[in-house]
Amino acid sequence: MSLVTKIRIFDVIISLMGLIILFPVFFLIFFLLLFDQKSPLFFQKRVGLNLKNFTLIKFRTMKISTLSKGTHLVDQKNITVCGHFLRKFKLDEFPQLLNVIMGDMSLVGPRPCLLNQKKLISERKKRGVFEVRPGITGLAQISGIDMRTYKLLSKLDHKMIKEMNLYKYFYYIFKTIFKFIL
Repeated sequence: MSLVTKIRIFDVIISLMGLIILFPVFFLIFFLLLFDQKSPLFFQKRVGLNLKNFTLIKFRTMKISTLSKGTHLVDQKNITVCGHFLRKFKLDEFPQLLNVIMGDMSLVGPRPCLLNQKKLISERKKRGVFEVRPGITGLAQISGIDMRTYKLLSKLDHKMIKEMNLYKYFYYIFKTIFKFIL
């Protein structure tokens, strides 16, 4: 069985377990956001495996009127009160478990970029980053690198992909969990 197949199996099992275990938290967040913003989920087109576009699902953390662009480019006053809390603990990312189950994403991989992030897309193309599913977490996320530094991000994504094995897959997952719990 190939590494890609093993990772896909773990992605589905862990995501299903996460959705089941965290259902009460999802439910609570969903209804808090429903009352706060009238639209608890946020859907955004992203670039995925083999440059195929897919729809990323997140809990809404910004005002509905906010333009679709990279988080680092958005004025902080557009982030809602609930949104600050959700982002601090990465709770806004939980619905992406559905993207993992649907096969658009993996738990571990390069963060999916927006369609308009042309420089990042170009750098990632050069390094073969789009040959794997994008992920919820990875080397760049645990290293604190975001999409502003697109060349460094692309290099780290490439390094992660090149060195990926089951040990590193679980390492990135646990490192992410502990980073935001502690």
